[in-house]
Amino acid sequence: MHEGQWVYLERDCDALMVPSAVPFTIPGGTEVQIVQALGGHITVNVRGNLARIDKNEADALGLSKEDLPDHKKHPEGPLTIVDEEAVWAQLKTVYDPEIPVNIVALGLVYHVKITPIYTEDNDLIGNDVHVQMTLTAPACGMGPVLVADAEAKIRDLHSVTDVTVELVFDPPWDRSMMSEEAKLELGMF
Repeated sequence: MHEGQWVYLERDCDALMVPSAVPFTIPGGTEVQIVQALGGHITVNVRGNLARIDKNEADALGLSKEDLPDHKKHPEGPLTIVDEEAVWAQLKTVYDPEIPVNIVALGLVYHVKITPIYTEDNDLIGNDVHVQMTLTAPACGMGPVLVADAEAKIRDLHSVTDVTVELVFDPPWDRSMMSEEAKLELGMF
C-alpha cells in the first residue's frame, strides 16, 4: 500500500471524520486518497477532508488486514509481572490519524504505572496498567479514539487484566515535548 495512492471504495465504508471523530459512512465507489496506514488504521482524504478507517474496513479499499502494519498480540504463557518497556512499545503503535507520528514520540504519554495483582496466597493473578496521557489540544475530538486505541493495544499484553488510560491536561502539551524523531518527521528542525 502506498501513501498518496488513490483508490475507489469497493463498498460502503464506516469511518470517523478527523479531527471531530464523528462517525459517517463513505459510499462505495467514492475515490479516496490514502494519507497514512499506521497502527492498524488508515487515514484517507475524502473530498478534501480526512477520515480514519479501521483495519476491519480495509477490504473496502481493496486491502486485507495483513496489509496494515499493526501491533502484535503477545504470546500466552505463565502469568508474569508486565514489563514497563512492553507497555511503552505498545503505546508506540498508537498513531495520531492526522500525522505519521506515534503518541509516545509526540510526547503525549506522561506516565505508565503497572500494579501486579495477587491473591491472598501471594499468587500473581494479573496486572493493572494505568497510563496518563494528554492531547495536542484539549478539545481534540479524536481524544476518546486515541484512548481506546491505547487501551486495546495494552490489553494485548499477556498478564494484563485491567487498563486505565487517563486524559490529563496538566502540564499542558507543547511542541517541546516531542522527540527529536517526531520533530524530524514533521520538518520542525
